[in-house]
Amino acid sequence: MKLKFSSTQAYQLEAIQSIVNLFEGQPLNKGDFEVSFAVEGRSLALTNKGVGNKLVLSPEQLQKNLEKVQEENFGAKVDDFLQPLVFNDKDNQETSLTIPNFTVEMETGTGKTYTYLRTIYELNKVYGFKKFVIVVPSVAIREGTLKNLEITHEHFQGIYNNPPINYTVYDSKKLAALRSFATANSIQVLVINIDSFAKDDNIINQVRETGVKPIEYIQSTQPFVIVDEPQNMETDIRKRAIAKLNPLCILRYSATHRNLYNLVYKLDPVQAYDLGLVKQIEVDGISTGENHSATYIEFEKIIKSKSKVKAQLKIYVNDKNGVKAKSIKCPVGADLYKLSKERDIYKDGFIINSINAEWGEIEFSNGLLLTTGHTQGGLTDEVMKFQIERTIQKHFEKERRYKSMGIKVLSLFFIDKVANYRTYAADGSPIKGKFALWFEELFAEYMAKPSYKDLYKFDVSEVHNGYFSQDKKGKIKDTKGNTKADNSTYNLIMKDKERLLDQGEPLRFIFSHSALREGWDNPNVFQICTLNESKSDLKKRQEIGRGLRLPVNSEGERIFEKRINVLTVIANETYADFSAQLQKEIQEETSVDFSGRIKNSRAKAQIKLSKELTPQNCPEFFELWDKIKHRTRYRVEYKTEDLIQAAVEAIKGMPPTNKPLLTAETYQVKYSDTGIEGTKTDRKSKKTDNIKYLIPDIYGYIQSKIDLTRSTIYEILIQSERHTELEINPQLFLDNAITCIRGALNQLMIDGIKYHNIDGSYYEMQLFENEEIETYLSNLLEVRNTDKTLYNYVPIDSSVEEEFAKNCDVDDNVKFYFKLPRGFKIPTPIGNYNPDWAVIFDNDRRIYFVAETKSSTDPTKRRVAENLKIACGEKHFALFEKDDVKYRVVDSIEGLLK
Repeated sequence: MKLKFSSTQAYQLEAIQSIVNLFEGQPLNKGDFEVSFAVEGRSLALTNKGVGNKLVLSPEQLQKNLEKVQEENFGAKVDDFLQPLVFNDKDNQETSLTIPNFTVEMETGTGKTYTYLRTIYELNKVYGFKKFVIVVPSVAIREGTLKNLEITHEHFQGIYNNPPINYTVYDSKKLAALRSFATANSIQVLVINIDSFAKDDNIINQVRETGVKPIEYIQSTQPFVIVDEPQNMETDIRKRAIAKLNPLCILRYSATHRNLYNLVYKLDPVQAYDLGLVKQIEVDGISTGENHSATYIEFEKIIKSKSKVKAQLKIYVNDKNGVKAKSIKCPVGADLYKLSKERDIYKDGFIINSINAEWGEIEFSNGLLLTTGHTQGGLTDEVMKFQIERTIQKHFEKERRYKSMGIKVLSLFFIDKVANYRTYAADGSPIKGKFALWFEELFAEYMAKPSYKDLYKFDVSEVHNGYFSQDKKGKIKDTKGNTKADNSTYNLIMKDKERLLDQGEPLRFIFSHSALREGWDNPNVFQICTLNESKSDLKKRQEIGRGLRLPVNSEGERIFEKRINVLTVIANETYADFSAQLQKEIQEETSVDFSGRIKNSRAKAQIKLSKELTPQNCPEFFELWDKIKHRTRYRVEYKTEDLIQAAVEAIKGMPPTNKPLLTAETYQVKYSDTGIEGTKTDRKSKKTDNIKYLIPDIYGYIQSKIDLTRSTIYEILIQSERHTELEINPQLFLDNAITCIRGALNQLMIDGIKYHNIDGSYYEMQLFENEEIETYLSNLLEVRNTDKTLYNYVPIDSSVEEEFAKNCDVDDNVKFYFKLPRGFKIPTPIGNYNPDWAVIFDNDRRIYFVAETKSSTDPTKRRVAENLKIACGEKHFALFEKDDVKYRVVDSIEGLLK
């Protein structure tokens, strides 16, 4: 199975274009057949060690470009200056390097790696830049990046007409690869772990027998440095290391930045969630209740002051209203029997003998030893076993539902002790831990149920496995996820991603340790269960981030159906507690309100037909359906002369094309152990009036963005009388002209669209049976008058839809109404369109409406794409006006008759 990628995701293209636009005014790529290294001719430079990138823009021009990009994306400029890279050197002196930093914020699971890899191709295509270094903070992300380079290679080669490219990972045993990176005249991508070059004693920083440090080959190319998950690289030593690479600029990509250096694009969790770019989140919360008859001690933390050390414990305490859990601060000698107000469960030896702050341990007089975060009692095993059961149940339900769609379901368990899943006997043979035993017992239980007995043909031992690091003897062990021992773990996880997605591969349930880190994910993870005997310090966003990516089917195609794309988190806490903490984390990290978006998996209802769909049972439905069920196809007609005229007028109204400001700076440069040091000796700026830019292939560039003939492009540019501005700033002029031409073309296509009935082709009645789904009560409106519609609940996506449905339910003039099924899709030139409602209205006369509900009926307050699809909807339903069918865009039921 091969994963397939979409090349038309608007948000990814916007992020890519935002980076490309930062370098507006840089000489355009003219191809390798016309070699020139003149300042105004190329974005490349010859050095004594090979071929490098070259930036000809001044800081002032970069600043203007930055402000323009920020205004386009955020409505206002964000930064008044290019933020430098600031860190303390080895002598603890603050150093500030004017290396341009730019930040892209993209929510986990939305294709961040795809975006920055495609940005490499785009920067090469537009400007000819060729040298790129991807810096990663861990083994997991390194392996994930390499895997993405591998699986996207064919996709990108097809988009960009097969440019020569070489990608490699830094290996201290293969230093010759760095020389090839520097000397090659093709796109070069080097993936390197920050820890392999951050210290002076790293091999890459040592002088070799040639008298050259290997890192100098990278420095000589002045590469674009792409930093993946830069929040992990904010220490002084890591900032110094990045500076030592001598970047042309630094591009930073993450969902959770610590510092936003010159933010140029943002896709936050709310935007990604609401647009359906990641899975929706539901929580299956499991709470223990309070077993007050059993000993319960939760070691929360150690509190240190100048004179004392105390342990903060949560225990059951007698209270005037009964027993309740209470946090108390306990010094050495504290007696839990007394502190609990004489509860007998703490009578036998629960006096604190010692507190070890360094190791985070406390010891009681009865010999009990607890470490920070651990709990004694509280039904821990019972809770974790129930979590495993709920995970299996949710998994089976989804696997049965999605199997016919070719979607394989995976479940992921995160555990804090490998021994709970697998241990070893004295002879080295593996022994199943309690998690594995519980899992197999419960799996067999569910496989015996009539609903699931034919779901799998695999043995229970084949459907689960643990991905853990191994020592030299092959025994698995606990690690932190960022050591050499983790290589074996991530090789299995990242390199076999396609195998895991294959329906014929038995593995469905994955147990993993220390994998709650950036870089570990699989698109078909539908359940995440965290099994901890201790309190986890990991954030909720880290936990859910491993399963947010949209799933794929057996053909490798991405699934965009929201009702399918749901991640269930099986948590050992209540839904309210989990969702409140997750919302708090997202708000603290992104300053956006995520409330109301996390669903309770227990608060669901089944949408069902309230009656059998027959003409006798539902005469009004069939009366309306027979009028609107016809499928159509469209044909677009427009005259080339009209396109030329519209595009010419748009280009004439473009803002003027200005020349960039050119700045020359002279530095005296020397290499040292701390990197590249330079002293500025001269600086001069001037307008570029006398510089003549070499004009690129104008037709080829425009045709790569819009499908037009060369003669049409020629007429548009000549008649606009603006084509001479190509000599001033080719890139700026072409990008502005393309925007104008595309807008004119889209409007003409919609204006000229004509729909025709497809004889004998209708939307199928089965569409309504497919709407019988289980979904969240918060997305449903319960129907009071079931005679007026089809289902027991109406699905709603907004407050406007909710109000519309309520009024349809109670308004005497509405004789029948229903939400049009998702499969009712009208084809348009910019994608399929699914209208909202069908309504029979009977006042003075009977009228059949198809309604689109919007918060505003003012087209200027809607997105352009929405207006274009609405225009197509009007053309489609105009075919049925003879049958009294009216198409309306409304914000209330009253709008139907306006």
